[in-house]
Amino acid sequence: MSIKVFADKCTGCALCVKACAFNAIEMKPREGTPKKLAVIDLDKCTLCGACVSACKFNAIEIRAEKETSGDLSHYSGVWVFAEQREGKIETVAYELLGEAQKLAKDLNTYVGAVLCGGENIEEEAEHLFAYGANKVYLLYHDELKDYKSLPYTCAVAELLKKEKPEIFLLGATTMGRDLAARLAIRIGAGLTADCTGLDIDKEKKILRQTRPAFGGNIMATIISPNNRPQMSTVRPKVFKKSEKKAGAKGELVKFKPVINPEDLVVKLLEVIKDESVKVNLQEAEIIVSGGRGIGDPKNFKLVEDLAKALGGAVGASRATVDAGWISAHHQVGQTGKTVAPKIYIACGISGKIQHLVGMQGSDTIIAINKDPDAPIFKVATYGIVGDVLEYLPLITGKLRENK
Repeated sequence: MSIKVFADKCTGCALCVKACAFNAIEMKPREGTPKKLAVIDLDKCTLCGACVSACKFNAIEIRAEKETSGDLSHYSGVWVFAEQREGKIETVAYELLGEAQKLAKDLNTYVGAVLCGGENIEEEAEHLFAYGANKVYLLYHDELKDYKSLPYTCAVAELLKKEKPEIFLLGATTMGRDLAARLAIRIGAGLTADCTGLDIDKEKKILRQTRPAFGGNIMATIISPNNRPQMSTVRPKVFKKSEKKAGAKGELVKFKPVINPEDLVVKLLEVIKDESVKVNLQEAEIIVSGGRGIGDPKNFKLVEDLAKALGGAVGASRATVDAGWISAHHQVGQTGKTVAPKIYIACGISGKIQHLVGMQGSDTIIAINKDPDAPIFKVATYGIVGDVLEYLPLITGKLRENK
């Protein structure tokens, strides 16, 4: 989809400016005419059509982009966005590379990775080769050292248009979600967010993207048959990292994008880390989570004691976070974090689908709940039917004795 303002029809009445809920339209002078005409900021525009309806002069038009004779054969490669922070690649990139290798095998194509950063980011490319990338596209520019929406969008969009990958995967992180949405609009691609499963339709050779829908009550499989690349965001810990192959080599393609002054509207002054987050849930190997079944916010002390005895992290259900019992940093589930630890202990958590989506990839799941029919027992490796307030002190005490 694209949007266009016809200069010969625009009268400068500014009705479209008033109609736009996203402040995406300004009246600016155009070359060759003294009057101010409507100019649309494509990075803000959502193609909602409100301006089209408001314009009395048919000066704005939204149209669907036509495919080039329906031939998509010139698109190839399964690409991954290698998110980096402070010059180090995030784990989600390696998880996506593991899945990308499976998809590329079914399509008989290569695996690519896109890495953005400053001049010194090249060293990190070796890790991408080790985890399965055949090609690494290195986008280097001083303005790409830290994530800023517009420079990253411009740089990656330029590369996608030039190299034409068939599939592009990004992590469903704060950065990945922001970038994916902007890229989809910029290059006219389809995008499926928060996928929990990816596979190739063997007959049609297109990507099948599965994600929870209607509050997690059903799983929807979505396809993007007419546009390329097919884009998906995937939560961290949904897929497993492939085995690292030290010393693996591939093709390094260096690409210096064009970033214009108008793309530099944001300046990064300082990065302030949240010191209240003691443990990264998504990296923890043991997680002890509390739900409404613990009865009272003060009883989270029992959950914390067990986590400490095991050297693990504290998780929580959405119900406890919404009730203000614990901060949102600890939330596990569809609207929280997706985790895949070696051991996940669910304390007083019933196990609704929204929570299961966030932790069912754990190697071993231990559930403690008074209700023998609680859904959590259907996915649990081991289950204890009983009062969590009785069992938690017993388990913690036994662990301390053994130590």
